[in-house]
Amino acid sequence: MPFKVKRVYEAPSPDDGFRVLVDRLWPRGLSKSTARVDLWLKEVAPSDSLRKWFGHDPRRWEEFRRRYFAELEGKKDLVRVLIDAEREHGTVTLLYSAKDALHNNAVALLEYLQGELSRRS
Repeated sequence: MPFKVKRVYEAPSPDDGFRVLVDRLWPRGLSKSTARVDLWLKEVAPSDSLRKWFGHDPRRWEEFRRRYFAELEGKKDLVRVLIDAEREHGTVTLLYSAKDALHNNAVALLEYLQGELSRRS
């Protein structure tokens, strides 16, 4: 799989490939050298209003995904950055800081990217 997700607080691994932080805010208590982020693409993160509305509430997950995908439709240039990174580096790891490993913007972004890649092939 060309894209994967990982919590930014987990130790970096050579298997991560190109590491992209996809959160709008820098993770608390984490230095840039420890995070080993190759690219901070904060503009691809959900808008502040959407992020605050969602609040990592699993009951809002489906609606969050729908709204976030709509936002991503207006950010095709940023989506292209990620797709190009995958072509250049092979594996791209989308890094997030949320505690919830199933309901976060990186998981939703991964799903969106997979859809984009399947439409292109």
